Amino acid sequence: MSTLDTTRALTRRTTDAPGAATATTRLRETAPQLVLLAFRVVVGFLYSVHAVAGFGAFGGVDGAGTGLPPFTLYWWVSVVELVGAVLVAIGLYVRPTCFLLSGMMAFAYFAMHLPQGWNPLYNMGEPAALYSWIFLLLCAIGAGRYSLDHVRTHRRH
Repeated sequence: MSTLDTTRALTRRTTDAPGAATATTRLRETAPQLVLLAFRVVVGFLYSVHAVAGFGAFGGVDGAGTGLPPFTLYWWVSVVELVGAVLVAIGLYVRPTCFLLSGMMAFAYFAMHLPQGWNPLYNMGEPAALYSWIFLLLCAIGAGRYSLDHVRTHRRH
């Protein structure tokens, strides 16, 4: 008997209407996938806001609307961040994208923030550290059922 069958058997009551246990089981299976979808969309949106600041949006890189000079290294980093944010939000190629973004954020923390001091609250590196771990988590667990990755890998020929 599989774990899912055991769970179904344990949640089924003799006084329940037929199908009540299956509705409960369906909710238990669906809820984490919906939360993962919401998590991906919110992270993708927030990271895209971070990315477009490099182009001068939302106050830019200095709070006064200044964007990065076009076609420089940091400008390209913003391009990769923006593309990555969109891919994460729509759930396409999430594992490789998040692997790259996690590494970029870890590098940003260690190269830019850590030299300012060890404490992320004082060296302004807390967002970089959090994004690094968030993307590493998404790399490990994948995009979930409600994603283009799922559609892409479960397509019938």
